[in-house]
Amino acid sequence: MSAGQRPEVGDEVEYAPGRLAVVTDIRKGVIYLRGPGSREWPAEDPGALTVARTRTERIAAGDVW
Repeated sequence: MSAGQRPEVGDEVEYAPGRLAVVTDIRKGVIYLRGPGSREWPAEDPGALTVARTRTERIAAGDVW
């Protein structure tokens, strides 16, 4: 995760090089992700997630999918 920032619901994260998804839920400490038009899945390695844009940044950009 970038600079100690833990992803929160609504944040866009990079889960693999060049692969982005949005955090849809955090259940019992498990982070769930969703890509554009895809199903939801649990993050395999939550420690490797990098926050690309926060929920607030995504809303400000009008990019909520």
